[in-house]
Amino acid sequence: MARLVVVSNRVPQPRQRLPQAGGLAVVLADAVKSGSLWFGWSGKCAPATATAATLQEAGGVTYATIDLGETDHRLFYTGFGNGALWPMLLFRLGLINFRPEEYAGYRAVNRAYARALAPLLQPDDLIWVHDYLLIPLAEELRALGVDNRIGFFLHTPFVPPAILSALPRAAELLGSLCAYDVVGFQTRGYLAAFKDCVTQVLNVEVPNIQSPNGQADETVCFSHGGRRVRAIVDPVGIDADAFSRVAQRAVGSPETRRLAASLDGRALAIGVDRLDYAKGLPNRVEAFGRLFEQHPEHRRQVSFLQVAAPSREDIGDYQSLRRQLDRLVGDVNGRYSDADWTPLRYMTRPLGRRTLAGFYRLARVGVVTPLRDGMNLVAKEFIAAQDPLDPGVLILSRFAGAADDMAGALIVNPFDADEVAEAMHAALSMREEERKARHEALHAQVRRTTANRFCEVFLAQLQRTPRHGGIGHPAFAAAAM
Repeated sequence: MARLVVVSNRVPQPRQRLPQAGGLAVVLADAVKSGSLWFGWSGKCAPATATAATLQEAGGVTYATIDLGETDHRLFYTGFGNGALWPMLLFRLGLINFRPEEYAGYRAVNRAYARALAPLLQPDDLIWVHDYLLIPLAEELRALGVDNRIGFFLHTPFVPPAILSALPRAAELLGSLCAYDVVGFQTRGYLAAFKDCVTQVLNVEVPNIQSPNGQADETVCFSHGGRRVRAIVDPVGIDADAFSRVAQRAVGSPETRRLAASLDGRALAIGVDRLDYAKGLPNRVEAFGRLFEQHPEHRRQVSFLQVAAPSREDIGDYQSLRRQLDRLVGDVNGRYSDADWTPLRYMTRPLGRRTLAGFYRLARVGVVTPLRDGMNLVAKEFIAAQDPLDPGVLILSRFAGAADDMAGALIVNPFDADEVAEAMHAALSMREEERKARHEALHAQVRRTTANRFCEVFLAQLQRTPRHGGIGHPAFAAAAM
């Protein structure tokens, strides 16, 4: 059986396969088995980028990492990756800051990754790349003669041609993405946007999306640069049953009991996000204030806990976001607090997965309102954590990928503070019968689109790809018949 090689910009700690909460290691837990290789950045900067990987083994998995030079990291990550590519993928054109030298640094780091990875590869390895920062990696590996099957999964949204074309070098970057054999997207909308970009930006004829067996098989195939590319829809999920068991145990933990005691019988609304401008946190805080303004009956009856773990702290836009959020939280609490009640609790330190599971189960309302999100697994974790006999209500942004198959949530426009406030009122006022019906439908869907299924679908598509994926190769001709 072929060995799985996972590539991501950051590699989990070898002796801590599961991070504190969520993350790629949780999603891939069933796929990364003994014998697998996980390659990426060590998280450390050095005077110069390493030319060879450092290997560690734990649980039968080999972890291969390289240090990045300080200048390379700045150009690659802070520069092009987060200054231009990230805001473009989130439809935030006004935040794009493109510099040619940063783009060159981005390409150079992908070249360095390829040179460090190539010597570690075996002829039959399946290579699965997971980070938007690594779009050019397959092209760089191909240039070194690597003809393995290489797949790429985009965990972010994908944008239509009008947005993509605003990014300088967009056609070059899109062409690099077409060096992969299989490209995966979270939703049909993202796949459709990719198809339109290939058609309009690269001037390549792409057939219509095929759905022979429903959404799970939505796919398009086309030829580019002498290679056959398959693009698929494969939504990321969670192990809902396992998370539910964690939540059932965690509800009796000291942390959850302390939170419950502090509420003094009040309802809990909860939001859990990285501190990122894509998550819509200022909009959410504003909406919470509107709730008390428009529905004063909820004053003193609900407390909102927002967990916002810091992200990209060395980037100016994120520093400004934190200051803005600090001010908005203070404004809401200043207007509505009583001596014995603070409406909005705000934490900027991450919480462990078990603690969050207990908090989700305690909550009456889950608020997941990003301005744009690839999927958002918090929405699925909130549903999995609920007590089916007395479930909470999920409020979900229509611009999160999860909204495609979570119609039982209260779907909102996160840019409309009044609409979100009305959804909060509806959730807090909802009768038990409706809460149960919505939760039952949502929980069934979350249990269908699991993390294990996500891995199985993608790897099956990659496995079936002919070696030497070029359109002139006999294996492709046979596979196409």
